[in-house]
Amino acid sequence: MVVDNYKTVRQEIDKTARKCGRDPSEITLIAVSKTKPLSDIEKLIDIGVEDYGENKVQELCDKYENVSKPVRFHLIGHLQTNKVKYVVDKACLIHSVDSVKLAKEIQKEACKKNIIAEILIEVNVAEEDTKFGLKVNEVIPFIEEISSYSNIHVNGLMTIAPFVENPDDNRKYFRTLKQLSLDIISKNIDNVNMNILSMGMTNDYKVAIEEGATMVRVGTAIFGTRNYNI
Repeated sequence: MVVDNYKTVRQEIDKTARKCGRDPSEITLIAVSKTKPLSDIEKLIDIGVEDYGENKVQELCDKYENVSKPVRFHLIGHLQTNKVKYVVDKACLIHSVDSVKLAKEIQKEACKKNIIAEILIEVNVAEEDTKFGLKVNEVIPFIEEISSYSNIHVNGLMTIAPFVENPDDNRKYFRTLKQLSLDIISKNIDNVNMNILSMGMTNDYKVAIEEGATMVRVGTAIFGTRNYNI
């Protein structure tokens, strides 16, 4: 079931990309495996899937240590500064950097481990009180401030759009994030590129692709509904 679901989502991504004149290979599908057992990941590894999204540091670390072969784990959930040391060398990409305090801690721990931490800046485009992330007008000053950090590399932007009945309602947020990325590119800031736009989930990933997403984070449509009580 998980394998079939993944293939269906991937086909939908490819179809949507082609429809809007994009190369499907530009779009990475992150299978959001949070709260799901490692056995589900192993089924997808068998068909060559390499990118998985986790919300919690402990869960990412456990799966990283026990997975049968190396894959790419993305940290897509909020990251507390006291957890950075555990995950900085295990997450291939941290999607949720939204404060100077957090960036400094990532820089410090990445320096200790002699690695470059690959990060995205989380933007709360819709300015929802329940979500983390910078406001749109805070992003460029923030990036300019952290661009000198030698062990951090900014790869792009991430947003979590509101949950809506009609996915088209989120188009404006995805469009805003895309425009912000273009504004940042025009600034030509050292150590910063905008290769990645991580936006779109199960409910709205097709709209996100139409508006320029290069990574979509899909969980429910692949793994089924989550039970958060386990």
